[in-house]
Amino acid sequence: MLRAFSTAATGMTAQQKMIDVISNNLANINTTGFKRSQIDFKDLLYIKDRQPGTEISAGINTPGGIETGSGVHVAATVKVFTPGEFQNTGRNLDIAIRGEGFFQVTTPSGDKMYTRDGSAQLNAEGQLVTSTGYLFEPSISIPTDSTSVSIGEDGGVNVTDTSGTMSVVGTLELVRFPNPSGLSNEGDNLLSETQASGSPVTGTAGAEGFGKIQSGFLEKSNVQMVVELVNLITAQRAYEINSRTIKAGDEMLRTANNLV
Repeated sequence: MLRAFSTAATGMTAQQKMIDVISNNLANINTTGFKRSQIDFKDLLYIKDRQPGTEISAGINTPGGIETGSGVHVAATVKVFTPGEFQNTGRNLDIAIRGEGFFQVTTPSGDKMYTRDGSAQLNAEGQLVTSTGYLFEPSISIPTDSTSVSIGEDGGVNVTDTSGTMSVVGTLELVRFPNPSGLSNEGDNLLSETQASGSPVTGTAGAEGFGKIQSGFLEKSNVQMVVELVNLITAQRAYEINSRTIKAGDEMLRTANNLV
């Protein structure tokens, strides 16, 4: 009977983790370039009182065994990289990726990070940076005499000076990974490379395997409120059922104690 207590407790803990993941998805429903996470569950070890196929008498083998599970645990939280809706901002420095790929940025410590957030800005030195201030890689500087800036589908950054002359001052490269779900979340809309993600592959936007850059748009979060609310209800009900299992076990123990 006590085994039911610990088994149900693992179920309650797992559903708590699921609600934590759902709440983070909903909290970031308006975060640019955010990708929702889903949770994977795995069952725990089984206590085998009898193996399937055990010989119970001469020439007779049981077709099934006797196994009692120990509950459930969280195996992984997996990021889902389905595309988010594109929002037209009309701002030339806002860029979104139509297809696969990430923007590469450099942190003040020199580390390489990756993001789908294309809300680009200019810092005091005229360099192209993220809204948090991280430099895009490769670094691109906009001349001070530029009157307009535009970014092409291939990532080329075009500027027009006061004389009306147009020139290309740099190209935004994209990066992709063999397993993007293996990237590690670092906050600030940034992801970092891990052994699970594989090594980054750099390329030009629009090339084979890479998406195109859409200027004047931002990619919204791919969180769908209806899906998350349904998952929330499911997790809440599962938590409630597991708690009732503990209550039922307690009542059975109390009945057994009252038999004395």
